[in-house]
Amino acid sequence: MKKFLIVLAATTMLTGGAMAQSLGEQTGVNSVLGVAPSTADFVKEAATSDMLEIAAAKIAQQKGNDAEKKFAGEMITDHTKTSEALKGLVTSGQVNAELPTQFDSSAQAKLDKLTAAKHEDFPATYDPMQVSAHKAAVSLFDRYAKGGDNKMLQAWAAKTLPTLKHHLVMATKMNEDRRLQTVGEAKTAPAPRMDRK
Repeated sequence: MKKFLIVLAATTMLTGGAMAQSLGEQTGVNSVLGVAPSTADFVKEAATSDMLEIAAAKIAQQKGNDAEKKFAGEMITDHTKTSEALKGLVTSGQVNAELPTQFDSSAQAKLDKLTAAKHEDFPATYDPMQVSAHKAAVSLFDRYAKGGDNKMLQAWAAKTLPTLKHHLVMATKMNEDRRLQTVGEAKTAPAPRMDRK
């Protein structure tokens, strides 16, 4: 696996600046290697993440348990703030990048999965998805804060990072609590009755 990533990274670097960053972000190579995303990639990923978090949280407020509804409320508040701040940086001309106006296919697939989940299955879909999404967001913001090429956006990423790390801690706890509850329910469930004939 490491050889594959190294070969992919080397191939990516040879294909040119902007394309290398985009391919590196799309494949996850940049994250594995700790490479900062380009400004365009960072803005696209951060804005898409915000849109997805808000949309997913709205579904969680309908289908989730109490813990998920509380978490979702915080996600809507915090990701609305970061979305507005990022939009302000772009529209003011301080950051030269395009904001996405719709979900990419990956984000749309995640949203479709949440929409299709039954109430009883929703926690097992939403909770681990939140852990994964916030791990990716922490990596993205950390890498840009350390090596991004726009100083203003770099400072904003560094300022936003503690909130995302807090979200990751919350999502991890919510997911662990769900898993422990599921295990506890399995242990306390009555054994199936075996009638003798």
